[in-house]
Amino acid sequence: MAHLTETAPNQDDEGCPIPGLAGMSIRTVGNDRPWVWLAAGWRDLSRAPQVSLSYGAIAVAISFLLAAGLGSLGVSYLILPMAAGFMLVAPVLGAGLYETSRRHELGQPVALGDAFGAYRRNRSSLIAIGLILMLALLAWIRIALLIFALFFADLAPAHELFLDRVFYSGLTIPFLVTGTAAGFFLAAVVFSISVVSIPMLIDRNVGTMAAISASVTAVRCNPVTMIFWAGLITLFTAAGLATGFVGLALALPLIGHASWHAYRDVVADAR
Repeated sequence: MAHLTETAPNQDDEGCPIPGLAGMSIRTVGNDRPWVWLAAGWRDLSRAPQVSLSYGAIAVAISFLLAAGLGSLGVSYLILPMAAGFMLVAPVLGAGLYETSRRHELGQPVALGDAFGAYRRNRSSLIAIGLILMLALLAWIRIALLIFALFFADLAPAHELFLDRVFYSGLTIPFLVTGTAAGFFLAAVVFSISVVSIPMLIDRNVGTMAAISASVTAVRCNPVTMIFWAGLITLFTAAGLATGFVGLALALPLIGHASWHAYRDVVADAR
């Protein structure tokens, strides 16, 4: 594959056919490929750092504004679940980074306006999957509040003892285990439907359900590789969030560019 210099997947492997997309299939790739995708993502970031880092900086600024807005409304307790839910909507936020990598691959010039212009490509399908991810985020917020109510029914979220009660009580461990399990399940579903679908919608004029079908097939055909890739995405995103959102300026572009190469690596067709 021309866009990746490292050893490519087995080209003789027929892979897994994608329901609803004739002539296209998913390659079975090695478990070490996520490192290749990250290396390719870093090269894309290095080729146009002003575009990639500006894109990331805008995401950081939006995160700060959102956190400040929640604080001013007196619902600062939503900042933590919203931060955790960031990974649920991040795939669609990376559309401009996929477009940047696509243009690099085609040898086309790249500017910040080109990156944001990605949202004009296949607009209706991008809106549809964006709504799906937004619904997943809203579901997560609702679930998180419900779990909180089950464990701390007598504590108002805005109470001054909120942090002490939640993180320094006998219910802390079961509360965190339950919340993590619920979040893991929802994140796994979102990852499965979005890991390939959104880059594909930027690259091709396909429908939302066809792109989701390709994404689910990619995960089913490469379970170990995709679990590893999901773990790396979680690690980089968590590191960005742990720095008070600042680290997202680098983490988001790196993951976004790498995700484009993941898509190009696993999707095979006659193009």
